[in-house]
Amino acid sequence: MKNLLLGLLVIGFVISSQAQQNDFKASKSQFMIRGYGHTGINFMNNEGEKESSFQGATFAPIFLFKHSDKLLFEAELEFGLEGNNLDVGLEYADLMYVINKNVTVRAGKFLLPFGTFMERLHPSWVNRFPTKPLGFGHDGIAPSSGVGIELRGAFESGQSKINYAIYATNGPRLKDGSIEPEEAGMLLFQNFEDNNLSKALGGRLGFLPFNDSSTEIGISAYSTNATGAQDTPYENTGAFLYALDFSFVKQIPTFSGIVDIKAQYNNSKVDQASFTKLNEDTGLNEDYNFDNKSNSFYTQLSYRPTMADSDFLKKIEILGRLSMFNTPEGAEWEENSKQYALGINYWLSWRSLIKVSYQTTDKEGGHDTDSKTKINGFFIHWAVGF
Repeated sequence: MKNLLLGLLVIGFVISSQAQQNDFKASKSQFMIRGYGHTGINFMNNEGEKESSFQGATFAPIFLFKHSDKLLFEAELEFGLEGNNLDVGLEYADLMYVINKNVTVRAGKFLLPFGTFMERLHPSWVNRFPTKPLGFGHDGIAPSSGVGIELRGAFESGQSKINYAIYATNGPRLKDGSIEPEEAGMLLFQNFEDNNLSKALGGRLGFLPFNDSSTEIGISAYSTNATGAQDTPYENTGAFLYALDFSFVKQIPTFSGIVDIKAQYNNSKVDQASFTKLNEDTGLNEDYNFDNKSNSFYTQLSYRPTMADSDFLKKIEILGRLSMFNTPEGAEWEENSKQYALGINYWLSWRSLIKVSYQTTDKEGGHDTDSKTKINGFFIHWAVGF
């Protein structure tokens, strides 16, 4: 299977390189800038410790270049204020070549189709809440992007539609605890230069059973035989991740509006390995291991009365979200969390909205602690896509 997937990727790349010269005429070139941004204010209460802070605007320009009808380039930068610093990141930058209407090949750094949230829903004006569900983002278990090559496309089967993606990337890097002992066993997905000879292989298959494309069911997988650095005890520590996702979006006359349901389940399994930690009683380092399994889940429901008589009501969206996050028992980062979120959005236009939401998180554990905490948050954010 591994050789087959690699073979498909190589074939796609070769086919793209053999494109006819007239596909690259400069007269067909086009350039466009799109993007999104958001700002707002957060009120937090962590076991009586209260804080409120305006959030500096996040600016994420997206650059799109069409060299010809078949050759394209896309890139996204992200500028955000974190603490007292300006963080600048490259979300993705990749070249795409359209082989035919069913197959596109792309290479570079791209968002991974592991489920749908990070690839399709994370932009601030698309994500209905000001925050991500548990298990995504920093210290999450779902990979968001990778450096490599991918084949993707879609085709119809009767009244149904199927989309697919197959990719090979540098893969994740296992944290061995030498730099951050409390994170030993975690996977670092921002692996721009591979630390071993193995690559991660992955893909997603999406199925839209109805001709109105209102429903999509997807399954994703992501696997590597090596996550540790070459010539270290962790070199052959493998990992296997999978995800299940669901989407339903439809205007239902009975409810006089649009019902939008999203859900995704993530599961991560890393081969067992031994790590070292300090025994506070003896003052000596000791080896330990644990069953390195993690999972997360979220489901979200929103309703917008688009068929109401009032123009004001048509712009209102009511939503709720449940998310959960569980990490390995025995790890220094062992955690069991559950989060509830409720919100009301007001759509200024089809790509700009004001988000007002409240969320409460029951958290047990985390980095080097086994305490239970309850964190409440109230958010007012404005997001815009351009």
